[in-house]
Amino acid sequence: MLFQRAHPVIGLDIGSSAIKVLQLTPSKKGYVLEKFGIKTIDPELIVDGAVMDAGRVVDAVKDLLREQAVKVKDVVISVSGHSVIVKKISLPPMTEDELEESIKWEAEQYIPFDVNDVNIDFHILPPGDAAGDGKETMSVVLVAVKKDRLAEYTSLVMEAGLNPVVVDVDAFTLENLYGMGYDVSPSEVIALVNIGASVMNIHIIKGGNFSFTRDISAGGNRYTEMIQRDLNVSYEVAEQAKRGGSVAGVSSEALDGIIATMNTELVAEIGRSFDYFRSTSTQETIDRVLLGGGTAKVPGLVSFMNERLGVPVDVIDPFRKIQVNSKLVDPDLLKAVGPQAAVVVGLAIRRPDDR
Repeated sequence: MLFQRAHPVIGLDIGSSAIKVLQLTPSKKGYVLEKFGIKTIDPELIVDGAVMDAGRVVDAVKDLLREQAVKVKDVVISVSGHSVIVKKISLPPMTEDELEESIKWEAEQYIPFDVNDVNIDFHILPPGDAAGDGKETMSVVLVAVKKDRLAEYTSLVMEAGLNPVVVDVDAFTLENLYGMGYDVSPSEVIALVNIGASVMNIHIIKGGNFSFTRDISAGGNRYTEMIQRDLNVSYEVAEQAKRGGSVAGVSSEALDGIIATMNTELVAEIGRSFDYFRSTSTQETIDRVLLGGGTAKVPGLVSFMNERLGVPVDVIDPFRKIQVNSKLVDPDLLKAVGPQAAVVVGLAIRRPDDR
């Protein structure tokens, strides 16, 4: 794959607080970063993954593409949240063609939506990932996305003049990124936790393969809202304070207290998901957490996660194995927003013909 002169695509991550665009070119050594841009959007435009004002989001995408002089039209996007269901299921052994024929009926018992209201996809996991209950089975990752959410996002990017060639799921983009940027150990269990503005993706992999995923409606917006409410400041000031900035007339102790409270709430959510994973899996330990998303920059969160979860926690570096030309992309920008770029890098390495 890396040595093919693949048809160029861009990754476009349409988040609740910012839109990110990124283009990579495959090279013999991996990937070269061609373009990267990020544009903050008003918090009311996208709420919990639902587009509230498509016109303004389209304008923001167009502005970002123009600012970055993006010429490529084929785009890879992703979805997450309540409209997306991902489950690992066990089925009798069959070929991919046979599963293609029967997946709709198999899916009915696992998804809480009408099967006619969703688009369904699947991926057969390598042997050895099955349930191990003594019967011969194979493990399959089942993905269902509500058609209206899919239509919402594809029509939005088409209105911006782009051609959607792949729609991924946020959690799987993290797996793509990990496989590209990190050395995969066959026995290591890694939790990829991406905390955006309104949605947190928790994606656990063993040996680079899917084990568990969950999207939670929680993120950086909770910090901002609590700071706004408790300190009686504007949204902009609260955003700055959340990232460690000082606020005139507000004691650092008061601010630290709010952030500590929110860190506790958020890490408790993550801990509950880890406990659930352990209870439904033969795997007893999580070896390491890689933390992404803009919320990874919240003061004290990483050290608090380390302490509370009892697992080593590192901030993910999406660009660690990507060649960067400092004349094209500002290295300081990449350092500042690195964790926020986890999803968009995972999107940019996808191609229309891969699975």
